[in-house]
Amino acid sequence: MRILVTRPEPDASELKAQLEARGHAVTVEPLLQIEHLPIEAGIFEGAQAIVATSRNGLRALINSPARRAALRLPIFTVGPGTAELAQTLGFARIIEGAGTARDLVAPIADQVEPDSGPLVHLAGETLAYDLAAALEDEGLSVRMVTVYRAHLAKGLTAHTAQMIANGALDAVVLMSPRTAAAFTDLVVAAGQRKGALCLTYLCLSQAVAQSLLTLGPVRAEVAVKPNTAEIVRLAERVATHRSGV
Repeated sequence: MRILVTRPEPDASELKAQLEARGHAVTVEPLLQIEHLPIEAGIFEGAQAIVATSRNGLRALINSPARRAALRLPIFTVGPGTAELAQTLGFARIIEGAGTARDLVAPIADQVEPDSGPLVHLAGETLAYDLAAALEDEGLSVRMVTVYRAHLAKGLTAHTAQMIANGALDAVVLMSPRTAAAFTDLVVAAGQRKGALCLTYLCLSQAVAQSLLTLGPVRAEVAVKPNTAEIVRLAERVATHRSGV
């Protein structure tokens, strides 16, 4: 299957390699560019745990003077990909969530003592879910730190626009509602709405699929669980269905 991957780097290249290993032809067109922001050295002082709802949040720690202090704390991660990166960075105690920020509320509330210090949430500038507010409703103190921002692409590359126009793509991977909305806007701006309506969309969640509604009646397939491994499995299922096997 011919697949367009729209997630930012370095995640785009990692997903490309996984899909190509399964025989798919993959084109990368990142619709977001990640800018990591500095983290103050003392930001974890007095904290009892860290919350990471994306790998981009954790990547901001890699060259930060706050990294050593962070590694002394337990970390709650949104899903398996973030947990794997946390382990690579050197975290010793990692509590893995089920895949979304919303899913983290219950395990954090069950395991954290309200009087033992705040949680530090390593967050992006744009949030799909207000995790801090949900945790504060549970009586927990949250220190939210914006450690990265995502810049939207200004347009599709000519190569990608031409592939859509020529029917040279079968499917598009969309990993966030913001990316799905951006893709919709960009294909319309490029005059490729008709071609885009012929594609299959491999969506991380139902919220991602919902963000495609303004494009028109599209075929949106949703991963069983919101993680990269399930997106790869979804691509396999769609490819099998297309081939009639």
